[in-house]
Amino acid sequence: MKQYYAIKAVHPDAILLFRVGDFYETFGDDAIKASGILGITLTRRANGSAAYVELAGFPYHAIDTYLPKLVRAGERVAICEQLEDPKLVKGLVKRGVIELVTPGIVLGDNILANKENNFIASVYFGRQITGVAFLDISTGEFYVAEGSDSYVDKLISNLQPKEVVYQRGYEDRFSGSFGSKLYTYRLDEWVFSEEVNREKLCKQFGTKSLKGFGVEQFTSGISAAGAILYYLEFTEHRETGHIASIARIDQDDYVWVDKFTIRNLELFSSNGAREKCSFAEVIDRTLTPMGGRLLKRWIAMPIKDPVRINERLDVVERFIKDADLADVIREQVALVGDLERIAGRIAAQRVTPRELVQLKNSLGAIDTLKAALESTDDDRLHALAGQIDPLAEVRERIAREIYPDPQNNQIQKGGVIADGVDPELDDLRRIALHGKDYLSRIQQRESEATGIPSLKISYNNVFGYYIEVRNAHKEKVPATWIRKQTLANAERYITEELKEYEEKILGAEEKMLVLEQRIYAEIMAFICGSLAPMLRDAAVVARIDCLQSFARLACERRYVRPVLDDGKRIDIRQGRHPVIETLMPVGEEYIPNDVMLDDKQQQIMMITGPNMSGKSALLRQTALIILMAQMGCYVPAKSAHIGVVDKIFTRVGASDNISQGESTFMVEMLESASILNNIS
Repeated sequence: MKQYYAIKAVHPDAILLFRVGDFYETFGDDAIKASGILGITLTRRANGSAAYVELAGFPYHAIDTYLPKLVRAGERVAICEQLEDPKLVKGLVKRGVIELVTPGIVLGDNILANKENNFIASVYFGRQITGVAFLDISTGEFYVAEGSDSYVDKLISNLQPKEVVYQRGYEDRFSGSFGSKLYTYRLDEWVFSEEVNREKLCKQFGTKSLKGFGVEQFTSGISAAGAILYYLEFTEHRETGHIASIARIDQDDYVWVDKFTIRNLELFSSNGAREKCSFAEVIDRTLTPMGGRLLKRWIAMPIKDPVRINERLDVVERFIKDADLADVIREQVALVGDLERIAGRIAAQRVTPRELVQLKNSLGAIDTLKAALESTDDDRLHALAGQIDPLAEVRERIAREIYPDPQNNQIQKGGVIADGVDPELDDLRRIALHGKDYLSRIQQRESEATGIPSLKISYNNVFGYYIEVRNAHKEKVPATWIRKQTLANAERYITEELKEYEEKILGAEEKMLVLEQRIYAEIMAFICGSLAPMLRDAAVVARIDCLQSFARLACERRYVRPVLDDGKRIDIRQGRHPVIETLMPVGEEYIPNDVMLDDKQQQIMMITGPNMSGKSALLRQTALIILMAQMGCYVPAKSAHIGVVDKIFTRVGASDNISQGESTFMVEMLESASILNNIS
């Protein structure tokens, strides 16, 4: 318990899972919390001078079931392991926290949602300007930005981090600017020191300065970004080779979509009771987890540059016109696994054998994909193909050294490394495999020599291999055999020969495991050298996946290519609402509407009509069509000519904010004020 309290003192605000033998135990308040969340039994145990202590635990192999429940309940969980082998140690085993899992820092597949990023954000309130950084440790994506508190608030609602860290002492400003719904953790002011963090980032990326990333001037942003790296160390996540660069989010590149708009347009979650009908879910035709995550980012951050938008639209158009090419590409993209998360798990030394096999198969599909893109006469597709590196060496090495279908998904259990990789391993396997034949030969020989027909050789954990003789033949046993056990109707003996052989077989199994783990570690180290190109491949596949998703959606729903320019006109003919039209009952059609706005004839449209006549639907559909066009997607209309916009504001539907003392009218006034203050 002394050992427990010493470790608990370092992480007082986390639930400490304390490994004792085959169990993870929790004590005291942690046990009360854990038993409530997990529904496991709470017991008490006498504890020396203290009268008793609460206790709740579960078997160590069930951690994959219980850990996600704790994290989803918003708890920080410190996992404390035995750092020594109890067989080799006298007295107390050394223990230590090997990982602190928080809602923002998670690597386990069973906690992460497939098509969602799991960002942790860090906010630094500087003297003039606020800095913010976002990191998804499972994929290595790292972003930095800075601006006013309201701009940072917009980014937080766009990227929806699962956890936000900021400096202690700014609690009021934080909740005033960003509300109280975020999961937060406070760090000391010194963690945000700009000089230290600049050095930290350079060291992480292996560069002399941050100029190459275009973030040199972001002083507050660098303070925020470095604090995330400190937080990773603090939570015992030191293997971060896959975090190799940082990208800046420029205020001027993206359309401003604030949190009211995200909520009112139901971009990521629907406000109604119906499942699966948010905008993101309705338009998502992506085939890979990376594509699904990128699509959400494109929705949250549409672009303003017509040249870049048209580049995306050109590829979508190519996929629509050339259906054969699109089919080949879809077939290969669908075979690609979650490369970003696999890279993260390789860097953290946690990748499972089956994930490596998946990596090999994914690289094979990427190779075919590259060839398919190169076989076209399209420069844009050639440019995409040029960014792909099929990592042939990595693929060949995995194919050569790992079974295509490993017996176990944990390297600790063996049965993963292929035959012919290591001669010593092959020899040991032969000994372990052919042991049975050898034993049956001994059995036959001894049976003939002694004349005991029913003699048999078996094994148990107490004294290994033994010979069992029925009492009827007890007199025929040779004097050299050593008697070990007497049963009701038989005796059990061991011999020198059996002991020697047993050492050989059991030694072989232990040595095999050690060898397999060593070879596996070498493979991981080898792949670690290719993490950067692997993440670049993932980014290209995600991009292709999003564009093929747009193409498929356009074919399914009869969308058209929008015309975009820098003008001041919005002219949408027969526009439809992309979500409502998919939810229409069979036989009913959505009635399309025209919208025409410019700065000469018609700057404002006022729409009147009774309830349920479609006023809000028209308002929302116009916003969504413009958002889709600026994502580089075809739009639900007969034709659309759009002068790119820099901000989208919608205020639809009254939701009282009574809990914060604001009536419907008050909410509408505040949101209208926010629109007028931010309008360009």
